[in-house]
Amino acid sequence: MMTFFVSMAADVLVAVLLVATIVSSVRLSRRINRLKADEAALRSTIGDLVVASATAERAIAGLRATLDECDRTLTERLAGAERTSTDLAAHVQAGESVIARIAAIVGQARHAATAPAAAPSTSAPQAGPRAVLVEAAPAGGNGERVGAALAAAQALSERALDRLRARAA
Repeated sequence: MMTFFVSMAADVLVAVLLVATIVSSVRLSRRINRLKADEAALRSTIGDLVVASATAERAIAGLRATLDECDRTLTERLAGAERTSTDLAAHVQAGESVIARIAAIVGQARHAATAPAAAPSTSAPQAGPRAVLVEAAPAGGNGERVGAALAAAQALSERALDRLRARAA
């Protein structure tokens, strides 16, 4: 009888172990299925990452090309601006030279205009109003230049008026 209990206990123990094995196998099977589902999701995520990195590489290459083009364009524009600046400086210097010559002409015209006015004229009186010379603006940049240009223009107009009166007489 003892062997019967021992064999029965052994059978019960084997049955319990068999049930435990079946339960753990079912749990393990579920975990494996979940891991396979996670593996598919992970493969999909990895594929998306590969596509995204390829797109990023193409975008970086495009940005580098754009940056190179911008650099070339900026260099060309800077060179053009430098040439224009040099040309403009030359024109300003030439303009200042012209203004200086006009100022010298105006100075001579004023001197010539004041000399005949001081000596009485024996010729017939002049017909029509005579323009009055405008004094140059006080020293200081553009005001002096504008004044000198205005005085030169008045001196030229007075010379032309004098020539017309001489022809009419």
